[in-house]
Amino acid sequence: MDAKTQKSELTRAAIVGAAMDLAAAEGLEAISLQAVADRIGLSKSGVFSRIGSREALQKAVIDEYGHRFLAEVFAPALQQPQGLPRLHEIMRRWSLRVCQVEVHSGCIFTAGAFELDDREGELRDHLMQAISGWRAALRRTVQQAIGLGQLRADTDADQLVGELYSLVIGLLHDARFLRDPRAAERSQTSWTRLIASYQT
Repeated sequence: MDAKTQKSELTRAAIVGAAMDLAAAEGLEAISLQAVADRIGLSKSGVFSRIGSREALQKAVIDEYGHRFLAEVFAPALQQPQGLPRLHEIMRRWSLRVCQVEVHSGCIFTAGAFELDDREGELRDHLMQAISGWRAALRRTVQQAIGLGQLRADTDADQLVGELYSLVIGLLHDARFLRDPRAAERSQTSWTRLIASYQT
């Protein structure tokens, strides 16, 4: 990679990073080319030349957030054996991320889902695709645990994934909004009870 290309990539990363900060603080709809340009000291046209339209920047934020989330939660969990060990590690890392990162910055997936839930369009579809991809990965992990006999054969994978999601969103709410110092402890107790109800 030549110096010019490297500088362009670094600038693009700075643009997306600034847009992510803006989305975390004010929502995806708060992102504008001018607001991001002001944050990093570029012209609006400079931002446009590197990223494209406002919607392209919003989509890039969703993609980057998803990339970081998967890198911190899912990818490391793949080092664990398939089935319950992997599912436990996913939940441990997901909860840890909520309590160490998202309690301060918010969750763009969750906040974005509420922000765009009553709107139609490409941005909503893009966020839906990202969240659906994550839920599909969770579903595969649950199905592996069922196939290995670690969860009951009649386990409804979609039901369990929905319950996992509800558990983590509840943790985010209690830790970030209620500022409950025992939110993580309560979430762990709920997870232990929930998964036990599905085990053989």
